[in-house]
Amino acid sequence: MTTPPAAPTPPEVRTPPDGAPDAAPDGLRAALAAAPVIAILRSTSATRFAEVTDTLLASGVRTVEFTLTTPGVLDALREYAADAPPGLALGAGTVTTPAEALAAVEAGATYLITPTTSTEVIAEAVRLGVPVLPGAYTPTEILTAWRAGATMVKLFPAATGGPGYLRAVRAPLPHVPLVPTGGIGVTDAPAYLAAGAAALGIGGPLVGDACEGGSLAALGERAAALLEGIRR
Repeated sequence: MTTPPAAPTPPEVRTPPDGAPDAAPDGLRAALAAAPVIAILRSTSATRFAEVTDTLLASGVRTVEFTLTTPGVLDALREYAADAPPGLALGAGTVTTPAEALAAVEAGATYLITPTTSTEVIAEAVRLGVPVLPGAYTPTEILTAWRAGATMVKLFPAATGGPGYLRAVRAPLPHVPLVPTGGIGVTDAPAYLAAGAAALGIGGPLVGDACEGGSLAALGERAAALLEGIRR
């Protein structure tokens, strides 16, 4: 009998600073422990987000981000969140204002991701009691986001510096869980995790054209290959 692969080490996910509402990150922590990947859905329409999310979940990816730049995304988020499958961490990405943060959470997002180090959005997420992963690149931005109450920090755009930059940044900031995002290919994942990534945000290289009507079977194959490479 083949021995199943060992489960990934659960990524560090913290609660906000003392005095802030509990961010209740257990769902996000569990989903990323099962598969340290956040699948990013961005398209010209959200009409296929439900089918794509179902396919990702069936393939083992349990953390999915609906980006707010997609037309109709709040309706899609609200509809999917109303009957979300167990074990799925469903969040909203490209959140740039406190108003967008509130709208996303009201629609059912259980965590928020931003492209920038917006302390206003971080503060709103803390107020709402949901995990927040703000975008940052330099050590100053990363530490600013962390001190403001980030649950984890999205290293963006990650491909600019690659795994080497991630490793260099983690040297003085080992306590900050980083989630490299942007330009990461399916076969690149192991190198980023080996460099110290807590998890990875992957969009186009994983999702492909599935949100625009592309093959869901091919999406499932890419997701399976991604997770196989991570667990190898």
